[in-house]
Amino acid sequence: MSTNYPNVFQSIRIRGVDFKNRIEMAPPSPNRADKDGRVCREFVDWFRPMAKGGAATIHVGNSVIDSSESSDEERQLDMGNDGAILPLSTFVEMCESYGCQASLEINHCGRDTNPSRIGRPAISASSMVTPMENMRAAMEGREPIPTEEMSHEKIKETVDKYAMAAYRCKKAGMKISMIHGGHGNLISQFASRLYNKRTDEYGGSLENRARFCIEVLDAVREKVGENFVIEFRISADEIHPDGMHFEETLQFIDIIKDKIDILHVSAGLHGDFAYFRNWWQNAMMDRMYNVHYAEKIKKRFPDLLVATVGSIMSIKDAEEIIATGKADFVAMCRPLIADPDMPRKYALGQEEDHRPCIRCQYCGMRLTKPRVIGCAVNPYSANIDAYPDGKVPLAEQKKKVAVIGGGPGGIQAAITLRERGHDVTLYEKGNRLGGNVIGAAAPSFKIDMKDYLDYLVLQANKSGATILLNTEATKELLDQENFDAMVVAVGADPFVPKVNGVDKPHVHWAPDADVGLVEVGNKSVIVGGGAIGIETAIGLKEEGKEVEIVEMAPDFNHLAQNSSGTMQDLLEKIDTLKIPVHLNCRLMEVKDDEVICVDTKSQEQISLPADTVLLAAGMVPRHAMVDDLRQSVPATEVYIVGDAVDVATIAEAVNGAFKAAAQI
Repeated sequence: MSTNYPNVFQSIRIRGVDFKNRIEMAPPSPNRADKDGRVCREFVDWFRPMAKGGAATIHVGNSVIDSSESSDEERQLDMGNDGAILPLSTFVEMCESYGCQASLEINHCGRDTNPSRIGRPAISASSMVTPMENMRAAMEGREPIPTEEMSHEKIKETVDKYAMAAYRCKKAGMKISMIHGGHGNLISQFASRLYNKRTDEYGGSLENRARFCIEVLDAVREKVGENFVIEFRISADEIHPDGMHFEETLQFIDIIKDKIDILHVSAGLHGDFAYFRNWWQNAMMDRMYNVHYAEKIKKRFPDLLVATVGSIMSIKDAEEIIATGKADFVAMCRPLIADPDMPRKYALGQEEDHRPCIRCQYCGMRLTKPRVIGCAVNPYSANIDAYPDGKVPLAEQKKKVAVIGGGPGGIQAAITLRERGHDVTLYEKGNRLGGNVIGAAAPSFKIDMKDYLDYLVLQANKSGATILLNTEATKELLDQENFDAMVVAVGADPFVPKVNGVDKPHVHWAPDADVGLVEVGNKSVIVGGGAIGIETAIGLKEEGKEVEIVEMAPDFNHLAQNSSGTMQDLLEKIDTLKIPVHLNCRLMEVKDDEVICVDTKSQEQISLPADTVLLAAGMVPRHAMVDDLRQSVPATEVYIVGDAVDVATIAEAVNGAFKAAAQI
């Protein structure tokens, strides 16, 4: 059968191991192992859709060689003893049933181990107090605990642990494993001058700093034999000014290249948040972010098989990378979580049904709570225990269901209800579907959100639901239809501060400016410095307009800490564009050509010229509307979802709507 993607779907054999295509699942840590760090049924079920969906290889992230001394996540796999082998074999055999190679990312996090988890100091190439440990100590109200420098005896013991972890993978039936040598984990703690301050044969020159890695790779090969593929993960550049940079990494690759089969090229560091973003890119960052490193490595070492990773969002992108010789394999994680079936859809010519990742970082942020991994746009991900096949069952009784609101929650509800066989009518008072995603997708730099909006609208129209645009649902209208159940996804209204002049005709909701629903003058003041306000400000400034932001908070720390990089990038763009931001600033009055604010610290009054005022100070759930509409069906058959419950994110809207629709 012909395909539009002949290169990415081309098979390859390495050491006699067959890889059916060039698509890898980059290693996620799903928090799905059991309490002893073993594979369990829910672990296998979570990965099943990716194996079924067509990936050639699935790598499981951060699988530690000994959890008694390397532990930095909840429920991560522990390969520290033979008890891991039998449970792991169930994962391997599941993958095999779909022609997929199962693999573990074998790791020791070294300095980033939490001392509170293991009851003693973390070990590393050298003794140090890490940024992450300083943060943990502050949160726990204790003194930071320095790492312990590894003795020669400890080094030998740890090398053997890497080898035994790989051997246990082979005993479980695996034919490939990934050794983690990047992101500031233990191997790179030896390799990088940033962490390695030793003066013995493991420190100093690059050859010495590479010694630990060489010993690990040699020990692994000796243990697993020749018919086993070793993939090695590396940070092409640690980005940190004092870290390992690309030119030195090329020298390091030259030292180890004959000891590995595939070089997996990433970038950045795990334990230093400022450099976290380079391996876990947010929606503000370029797609295919690290591919240029892989391309340069491939040119320098043409005989080395190279895998690339980092915001490669589709099989179309992957095809271009492979076809142009930039890499031999393409690894994706979040895009396959968002749509495990993506490879199959592209292979079968169903590209338009590919559910796009929006790089919102919801998946990883859940792990820190802690929660099992989930996805903002794929509600099956966090609910795979209830729906192990990634499908909702048909309803026992077909019902007539109203969905009120055409945003992401309402659309997800309609799609899921139709999959269950219900008769669905979706009411949307506006003239198009998408809800708040329309405004979120409007800025030119929001390409991920634009793709998601297109997907939502297409899938809604393909769902078979009756969609009524320009139709406001009222209690009287709903009563006439005699619905059996209802999903209320009416969203929220903009928060409007109670100040004089806020009702003037040049005062608007900021996203309405983004989508061109309102006329914006040449001098705008945006009230509210959250993501919505900043995105609007950036868009207006890039159009050549003057814009200023007023924000009541003293700084942006509360926003930056919860955005996993996105807010930092937005703030950097604000600085680059030189958009004035007035912190500690409260709006007091809107006049025809200016706004009056007060500095909440000095109480000084501030006047800012403005021919347009754009509100972005938050939203308020439409509780009154909800309470009116919910009377039209029996009380037990009403489900309130999304911002209508509590203003949150796309993730809460989609996942809440899915769970509601799955119960009707």
